[in-house]
Amino acid sequence: MKRRKFIQNASLSTLGIAVGSSVFASEIKTEVSEEKNPQNKASGFPLVIATWNVNNSTAEAWRVLQEGNSSLDAVEKGCRIEEANAEGQSVGIGGLPDRDGNVTLDACIMNKNGDYGAVVYLQNIMHPISVARKVMEDTPHVILAGKGAEQFAYAKGFKPVDLLTDASKKAWQEWKKTSQYKPIINIENHDTIGMLAIDKNGDISGGCTTSGLAYKMAGRVGDSPIIGSGLFIDNEIGGATATGLGEEVLKTVGSFLIVELMRQGKTPQQACEEAIGRIIKKNPNYNDFQVGYIAVNKKGETGYFAIHDGFWVTKYQNDKNENFSSNFYDKK
Repeated sequence: MKRRKFIQNASLSTLGIAVGSSVFASEIKTEVSEEKNPQNKASGFPLVIATWNVNNSTAEAWRVLQEGNSSLDAVEKGCRIEEANAEGQSVGIGGLPDRDGNVTLDACIMNKNGDYGAVVYLQNIMHPISVARKVMEDTPHVILAGKGAEQFAYAKGFKPVDLLTDASKKAWQEWKKTSQYKPIINIENHDTIGMLAIDKNGDISGGCTTSGLAYKMAGRVGDSPIIGSGLFIDNEIGGATATGLGEEVLKTVGSFLIVELMRQGKTPQQACEEAIGRIIKKNPNYNDFQVGYIAVNKKGETGYFAIHDGFWVTKYQNDKNENFSSNFYDKK
C-alpha cells in the first residue's frame, strides 16, 4: 500500500543556499534549530519569516520592525538585501540569466489592505521589489512588464545597473556548451526569496522577488509576481508565499489556496501540507521538481512544507534569527 510520510531533515550541513544563493558570513546572531516541528507556536509580534537561508534579509526586516515601522517597510527592506547580494545568483544583481544571457527579474508586494504591485520581466534594475511597491502606490495598475516597467522605474529615480555579473556570465557560457535545460531540485529552482512579516500592530505584509529559473526561455514568467500564486496576503487571516518551480505553483494558485485553507480553520502547517498535496495529486512527475511554501496566520503561528528534502526557511522572532529545515513529502 502506498502511503505518505512526513520526514524531518536533521542535516545541518549548510547555513546558506549552496548554489543559487550565498552562504552569509556576518556578525548577525544566527542559530540553526534542531527543534522538531516548531511551526505551530504563536510567540507574539513582531515576526519575520522567509524562504531559504537569508539571515541578513530577515535581520534587516527585523531591524525595521524594531524601529516601529510597518510590516510593508520591513518586507521591502529585507528583500532588498538579497537583491543587492551579487554573489547570490538568485535574485537581483548577479541572478542567473535566461537562455539568451539576459537577467530578467520578477517581484511583487502586498500590504495589509490587500493592495498589490508587481513587475515582470524587468531588466537593468537592481531592486524590483521597490519598483513593485511604486507600482502599487503610485499607479492605477497592479502589474507592469518589460520595457514599460523599466521606463517606469527610471521615471521614479531608479538607476540602470548591469545585472549580469562575471560569475553568472561564466556559468551561462558554460551552460551554453550543452544548452540542456532540466531544473535541478533545490538548485536551479530555488531562485526566490519570499518574505512574510507581522508588525507590532499585528498587520501582515508580504513580498516575493526572483530572477526566475536559470536559463529559462526568453520571456518566461513564473509564479513569483502573480497574486495568489507566488504571494497572497489577507490581513484578517494570514499570508503565504512560494518558492520552487513556478509553473506548478501557478496551476494550483498555491498561496491563495493556503490562505483560504487557514480561513477554514487549518493551521499554517496544515494548509502548507495540503497545498503541496494538491500539486502532487495533479502531477505524477513531482519527483522532478521542488516546490516549498511558508505561511503565517493572524496569531503569529507559522508553517512551512515542501515536496522534497532540502528546503530551508529563516524566521526572526523573539530576538532569534533562526534557520529551520522544512518537513517534506515523500511517497514510498
